[in-house]
Amino acid sequence: MQARDIHAVIRTVKREIARWPEPIVGVVARQSGRDPFLVLISCLLSLRTKDKTTAEAGVRLFALAGTASTMQKLTTSAIEQAIYPVGFYRTKAKQIQQICSRLLERSDGLVPDRIDELLTLPGVGRKTANLVVTVGYGKPGICVDIHVHRISNRWGYVETKNPDETEQTLRKKLPRKYWITFNDLLVPYGQNICQPISPFCSQCKLVNYCDRVGVTRSR
Repeated sequence: MQARDIHAVIRTVKREIARWPEPIVGVVARQSGRDPFLVLISCLLSLRTKDKTTAEAGVRLFALAGTASTMQKLTTSAIEQAIYPVGFYRTKAKQIQQICSRLLERSDGLVPDRIDELLTLPGVGRKTANLVVTVGYGKPGICVDIHVHRISNRWGYVETKNPDETEQTLRKKLPRKYWITFNDLLVPYGQNICQPISPFCSQCKLVNYCDRVGVTRSR
């Protein structure tokens, strides 16, 4: 894939994903008016968890508490019961309590808008930090999850070994106007068309751009 093709590729992906549900973190951000705290907790819940499960867990949890101060007052058991069956729900319940304590101690419950500060919170990696910055605050950042990493490499747009390396390469190569939305575009595309094993290349509208790096079997 040539660097100049990214504009046509982005336009095509935007059209294609309109038929699929919006990623849950984006839904939470839109419905909450970009509440960084709700975005942060939703991001944490979504790790290794399907969107439907994340959405249902979020509804239950946020019905109990929607701020760091109110959530800190919940017991670990109450949080576990609310978010079950998200992946690693026991660990996440503890991390949520720890995050709330840190926020209340450091910033009166406010979520940081800087990646380096977010990375100091329990359970927060670069993917979550970038999502909070971009989706919660609308500030420049590139959230790279496994879909963004896989697809960017499959296209031949980058040649990297892991998501962190992909993020740094995209920061140098991807036009800045696409940074915030890149994850929201590639996640549904990766879930429905450009799947990890045997992607639906016969249905893909990007065949003229994609180098199909690493694809040995497709449908």
